[in-house]
Amino acid sequence: MAQQGNRFQEISTRTIKVAIGLSIFMLGGGTLGYHLIEGWPLLSCLYMTVITIATVGFKEVMPLSDSGMIFTIILILFSLGSLAYVSVTLARFVFDGELANYIKTYRVDKKISKLKDHVIIVGYGRNGEQAAIELAEHNMEFVIIDKRDNVISRVSEDSKLLYIKGDATHEDILEQAGVYKAKALIATTPNDADNVFVVLTARSMNPALTIVARASELESDVKLKRAGASNVIMPERIGGQRMAKLVTQPDVVEFVEHILLQKSKDVSIEEVSCKKMANCFIGKSIGELKVRDISGANIIGIKVSGARYVFNPDPGMILSRNDQLFVIGSPEQIKILREKMETEV
Repeated sequence: MAQQGNRFQEISTRTIKVAIGLSIFMLGGGTLGYHLIEGWPLLSCLYMTVITIATVGFKEVMPLSDSGMIFTIILILFSLGSLAYVSVTLARFVFDGELANYIKTYRVDKKISKLKDHVIIVGYGRNGEQAAIELAEHNMEFVIIDKRDNVISRVSEDSKLLYIKGDATHEDILEQAGVYKAKALIATTPNDADNVFVVLTARSMNPALTIVARASELESDVKLKRAGASNVIMPERIGGQRMAKLVTQPDVVEFVEHILLQKSKDVSIEEVSCKKMANCFIGKSIGELKVRDISGANIIGIKVSGARYVFNPDPGMILSRNDQLFVIGSPEQIKILREKMETEV
């Protein structure tokens, strides 16, 4: 949308510049012409030029010579043509909806410029749209980037979506999307080469960015990770694995999907960071934390110091602020757990 907004801005700016330029040219040319032809004072020449261009019908400041009359006719015809051009251009800009689109673009760009810790979605196909739906359900702000006119036309119909029309492999487009302040980027274009360039560009601009990229070919997995992708997803592989699991372990798949994909969200699996854990819990074991007693939630896994995963951890396992807990429970239970972990006893 940024390119679309730039186009509207260029049209309006060009129209304004042409209008100002023609006005200055007519005033200056008319004043100089009358001065050279009739020899009048400059102020009188300027006044004569203004009333001629404005066609107000006032009497000439002084009698005109034949040359002056011819010059006046030319000046009137030129001014009428120039004013008609400017008027038609401005009318088209307003009535064709370009002004409304420009205003909408300006407002959306202002909203994008204020975003922080948001997600950038590159490509709004099936995967990109599903990612947007999931982010919206978790109340996370995001910006969509796509270079296809038909996609942008469809996205622009939803007033809640923020979008940019452009090529995300270009730094200026990512900068407009707020890549320096973004939390994550999801590259979902169907072309693996485009995703590699997007990942490479985004990683060079923001080394701390979490980048999730889509891959169609197996060899693209390695390339995307070398380019800087934090995670690489292959929808075809995941789809095939899921179909096989539905044959071999259907109930397990349905149970997990019920937790992760359900709309009611009466139960969910969430990450709970230990970074803000109260001092009284440092060096204590999971059992001493009494997660089940204080919140009703359950710890089903731990990421130890950001490196090692432990599933179904032992109650005697000692916690540190570098750990990440994976907790299952209702949103209210998980909220209580977070509050209790950050409160000194």
